[in-house]
Amino acid sequence: MTKTALVTGATSGIGKATAQILAKNNYQIILCGRREDRLTELKKELSAFTKVHTLSFDVRDKKAVFESINSIPEVFATIDVLINNAGNAHGLDPIQKGDLDDWDAMIDINVKGLLYVSKAIIPQMIERKSGHIINIGSIAGKEVYPNANVYCASKHAVDALNQAMRMDLNPYGIRVGAIHPGAVETEFSEVRFKGDTDRAANVYKGFEPLHPEDIADIIHFVVSRPYHVNIADLMVLPTAHAAATILKRN
Repeated sequence: MTKTALVTGATSGIGKATAQILAKNNYQIILCGRREDRLTELKKELSAFTKVHTLSFDVRDKKAVFESINSIPEVFATIDVLINNAGNAHGLDPIQKGDLDDWDAMIDINVKGLLYVSKAIIPQMIERKSGHIINIGSIAGKEVYPNANVYCASKHAVDALNQAMRMDLNPYGIRVGAIHPGAVETEFSEVRFKGDTDRAANVYKGFEPLHPEDIADIIHFVVSRPYHVNIADLMVLPTAHAAATILKRN
């Protein structure tokens, strides 16, 4: 039977790669993102494999989240898998020099956005007593590194929420797990450095980082396990990445 997966942050990086692999493996896809042009382009690509619906909203906007999810057509309405992927880092400053707008963006997207989307979808999973939630965390949710204070705090919150969700939803047979990547070469660093592509490129020089497809492949593995198997917490690093601040560069 075809299942339906809703993927936030689907217009680039891990979200896009996840939508692509699930579309090729008998999932209907609900693509969520802010950039309508990218959603349209990706829908056209994936429609060759499966049914696709798009929702354009910002996870920070509580009203838009609930209105968008409530507007999902009947054919897509039973959401079997939720991939809470939307997230961002903004800036890399010591705490005393941090930009308040950057702090708000990270907390609103990484924490509150994840909560809003989950809150909109969990009730139907509870009613069916089935469903699977994958929360995309980060090595920054397991360790803290210099100048990443609020970003690390937001990803530690994802780690805590993942554990708490798993406990709270256990009576309803809902699977909950998190995947925490190390360095993945996506648009992440361009966003963090506010469009400074040279600085962003330097992040990945001298070693082979993870690619979005690596994480997407793992997500597909996780969601395709027999239902009695829940991969609850998984950290994935490039071979060169031993810890947040330990990286072997050539």
